[in-house]
Amino acid sequence: MPRTIHCDYEKRETEGLDFVPWPGELGKRVFAHIGKAGWAAWLAHQTMLINENRLSPLDPKHRAFLEAEMQKFLFEGDTGKPAGYQPPTE
Repeated sequence: MPRTIHCDYEKRETEGLDFVPWPGELGKRVFAHIGKAGWAAWLAHQTMLINENRLSPLDPKHRAFLEAEMQKFLFEGDTGKPAGYQPPTE
């Protein structure tokens, strides 16, 4: 039976994550307060940030930037795009 939580991102009851997705206290907070759909939205946003800013997840400065952006995206409602961002065209 799936775990149900109140998702801070979606502002509703939803299915919780199956595991802690990030190390440390932020990962525990995400696990307790973010649902699967909210986490999927963050992963798409994170991919855009990595591509647009040419980030390396192995660089400690880039990881710190992504962690700060994750906090803003999931808990503060700040979903800003990088300057000059152009969505992909089909």
